[in-house]
Amino acid sequence: MRGGLVAGGLVAGAQVVAAGVVLARLARGRRRLPPLTAAPSASGSATAAGSGTGREMAAPLDSDLEISVVVPARNEVARIGPCLRAVLADPAVKEVIVVDDRSTDGTAALAAALGATVVRGEPLPPGWVGKQWALRQGVAAARGDVVVTLDADTRPEPGLFGALARALDAYDLVSAAPRFACDGPLEQALHASMLATLVYRFGPVGPAAPPPPHRTLANGQCLAFRRAAMTGIDAFAAVRGHLTDDVALARFLAGRGWRVGFLDGGALLEVDMHDSTAELWREWGRSLPLADVTGAGWRAADLAVIWLTAALPVLRLAAGRATRLDAALLAVRLLLTGALRGSYRRPGLGLLLSPLLDPAAAVRLTQATLRPVREWRGRTYPAGTGLTPGGPTARPDRNAGR
Repeated sequence: MRGGLVAGGLVAGAQVVAAGVVLARLARGRRRLPPLTAAPSASGSATAAGSGTGREMAAPLDSDLEISVVVPARNEVARIGPCLRAVLADPAVKEVIVVDDRSTDGTAALAAALGATVVRGEPLPPGWVGKQWALRQGVAAARGDVVVTLDADTRPEPGLFGALARALDAYDLVSAAPRFACDGPLEQALHASMLATLVYRFGPVGPAAPPPPHRTLANGQCLAFRRAAMTGIDAFAAVRGHLTDDVALARFLAGRGWRVGFLDGGALLEVDMHDSTAELWREWGRSLPLADVTGAGWRAADLAVIWLTAALPVLRLAAGRATRLDAALLAVRLLLTGALRGSYRRPGLGLLLSPLLDPAAAVRLTQATLRPVREWRGRTYPAGTGLTPGGPTARPDRNAGR
């Protein structure tokens, strides 16, 4: 009996601490940077750029600035069409490069037929993950002052590329958080629950104050940077062995003095990540722990926060044993559900019910933390060794190439 009381007291105390941590992170949302928005062009149409850096509306995009878009693609014939059509229709984009990463399904032929420049990917060298290798080749082939990388499942809106280019006035690397398209309530509920684990661990998108490098986040579905600066540091080579490529890149650069911005781009970018709930569980769940870019101590702390503040209140409520703190945490989770409405194309019943799947999201996070997956796109990779060490790198000149 006494042992049970002691254990219960320890859990209660840990839950209080975890709740304080989560509330402090969520409170950063009161000072979020404005989202990326399209600014008026000289003709008055909203096809140029918003800064996302604190100004209500940015000046029109410099007409001399050339933007290259690089899309790495491996067997993406079923998804790449809408992405390329949208990119090719944007007058701010000077060239579109698709790096065909040894596809076998006609991806290259479709991209070429739509009007993109296709770069046939070279064989994957030892120690490289396919996406970083494809991006490195694509950036090497690009000619624009600014490079925007997009995944094949993205759907950019008019004005996205100008907005990203203008945001580079304040940042050296910009990443845009999209709005998500989900097929059905169950997929949306699970997606929103998994998304909530990221918010609980790292806070909302667009923090006014940059996090420390080891807690920096990015979305590899959409990145923007100056070509000369990126090729000068050869950053893709520095993170070549990481499956969590986007966060590895952002943390590597932030640790070397680059200004990294993770901004809300939901008004200008949509992503349809997965074809089913099972694929969402399998594929996104594998990367949620950020296992190959996060130390064991932080991973353990993140797991504890999710179990104590998201999963445990739901489990206790289902068992009829919810405490006052559980009730308060459930109320906070419902408030977050409302805040996440803008992250979805069609927020609906799935989003509303997503807190009920928080225990499932915690289970998936735990599975992927304890047994990291090293397979992606039909390739299996050896275990990584963490971020590439190195000394400080001078922050690039933000006027370079402009």
